[in-house]
Amino acid sequence: LSGMELLASDARGGICPEHMPGGGGREDRGIDMGTSIMAVEFEGGVVMGADSRTTAGAFVANRVTNKITEVHHQIFCCRSGSAADTQAIADIVRSSAQIHSVILGENLAVKAAARIFQSLCYYNKDLVSAGIICAGWDKRQGGQVYSIPLGGALVRQPFSIGGSGSTYIYGHCDAAFRPGMTRAECEDFVKNALALAMSRDGSSGGVIRLVTIDAEGVHRQMIPGDRLPKFWEEVPVPSERDARMP
Repeated sequence: LSGMELLASDARGGICPEHMPGGGGREDRGIDMGTSIMAVEFEGGVVMGADSRTTAGAFVANRVTNKITEVHHQIFCCRSGSAADTQAIADIVRSSAQIHSVILGENLAVKAAARIFQSLCYYNKDLVSAGIICAGWDKRQGGQVYSIPLGGALVRQPFSIGGSGSTYIYGHCDAAFRPGMTRAECEDFVKNALALAMSRDGSSGGVIRLVTIDAEGVHRQMIPGDRLPKFWEEVPVPSERDARMP
């Protein structure tokens, strides 16, 4: 694959450690995306969502990060893990997808883009920290969601969750997901799940970004922090009248 050729620099097709900042190794990277990411298929498309908080240990390095990255026409990825690693991998996949589309004379299939992600993550699994959800729409198979977790597996799923916040919402997602949901139901499903993860996970927060992809194109939404879905355990913000009361 051309994406692998761009990245490969040693005999095994991985990143040569001396080309990494500080000589390579996970201990050299401090910026990680403590993250909640998600994608779900519906009839005719997919809905992708992510929070916007990037952390460096206990420090919030960026509170408005966009973790949903476009890699090709109607194909996006949700990124979790090391911010530097996932940005570099997404850039390589984007370049490779452009080359493939020129050679083939048509847009790249979603599964082909997911395969490039898998190759990069698998052959460099000892050097990068990257959990990817690749999703999008193509004319062959419609909406598709592919999960590429740490280690470089590739699994197509009706919905996929990832990042540190995902550990809090597996039960909710299993209970709330229903096959055949409409676009609006999927958007609400993603919003509620991410809001729950953000309320429990200290490394997730900020705003919710949604990307809906179907045959008509790409539709983006942003839900500010003060408009996130509320749940029973959250304390309401006091009004000005309450604040004036002794």
